[in-house]
Amino acid sequence: MSTHPLAARTAVLISAAGRGSRMGGDLPKQWQALSGRTVLDRAIGAFQGFARIVVVVHPDDMGRAIAELGGRVTLVAGRDTRSGSVRAGLETLDGSGLGHVLIHDGARPLVAPPVIDAVLDALAAGAPAAAPALAVTDALWRGAVDRVTGFADREGLYRAQTPQGFALDAILAAHRAGSRGAADDVELAHRHGIPVTIVPGDEDNLKLTWPGDMARAERITKRRNMDVRLGNGYDVHAFGPGDRVWLCGIAVPHDLGLVGHSDADVGMHALTDAIYGALAQGDIGRHFPPSDPQWKGAASDIFLRHAAELAGRMGYRLGNADVTLICERPKIGPYAAAMQARLAEIMGVAPDRVSVKATTSERLGFTGREEGIAAIATATLIGGA
Repeated sequence: MSTHPLAARTAVLISAAGRGSRMGGDLPKQWQALSGRTVLDRAIGAFQGFARIVVVVHPDDMGRAIAELGGRVTLVAGRDTRSGSVRAGLETLDGSGLGHVLIHDGARPLVAPPVIDAVLDALAAGAPAAAPALAVTDALWRGAVDRVTGFADREGLYRAQTPQGFALDAILAAHRAGSRGAADDVELAHRHGIPVTIVPGDEDNLKLTWPGDMARAERITKRRNMDVRLGNGYDVHAFGPGDRVWLCGIAVPHDLGLVGHSDADVGMHALTDAIYGALAQGDIGRHFPPSDPQWKGAASDIFLRHAAELAGRMGYRLGNADVTLICERPKIGPYAAAMQARLAEIMGVAPDRVSVKATTSERLGFTGREEGIAAIATATLIGGA
């Protein structure tokens, strides 16, 4: 949703009438799916908050466009050429009272707000036209078939992107005066004496053209949608009678046990709470109340497995987990690898995503007096990717 002051007085025209034969596939590229939404739907979604959105589609696609986009945008039937289609869209804006228009390619579904805002900033500052572009940094060759035939100077060259913004009356007049042979609206504006300001483009604002472009767009979409969450957990259990302690799913021989409502696995409890915390789902007590007798003496892998499965149902996977056990005795080192493997098994992840380590409190506090064991844990969850 654009909050730029100029957006409420600016129209958006999205050109989506092409066939995109180089892309391949059974559908024109603007109607192909990109991470669960059509390319065209994503392009339209980038311009929410503007005064009006006009979408030019191929006549053969009008039925689908009405079914999927009707009521959200103004639909216009395209012409035989891109310039003809753009003019058809511009004509619907004549007399609208809007001062500016952004013309965008429907095959650019990943345009980001900073690119759009840069164009609007230039227009708001008085530029009659503005467009994003990236300076050419690669060496340029001329070639024929598979041979280099010459070279070109890259100095002052840019790769054009959209949206390209214009004073509405100026670009409409330019189209009416004739657009033959213009590669895009910037070229047409320049031909008719309209100065165009260059603003920064974005490498992610790619135009889908070749089959491999869709895979790249999928990667960009997943990266943008990535949701990283961090949770921490802390638990303490006192020593009591027993001959072993359960730590991170492993029975460790000791001359005492740990006291708790369940099996008192302090390490697994801390890790479980870290996962619940990252999900904003409270703690073990919310999901397994100690007042419920069915959990008395329960194995703590039940709790950890539930937390991991809940993360999966909510669309997250474990990035990594780190557990620190704090005690003077028993010694954890000989069992750390087994603990790591057991936690990984319960959560259904590779062992290298889990760390188990131990430290003492230098004989200070209740752990230093060997009255109990404490544990702290951190869990990183990754969603949307």
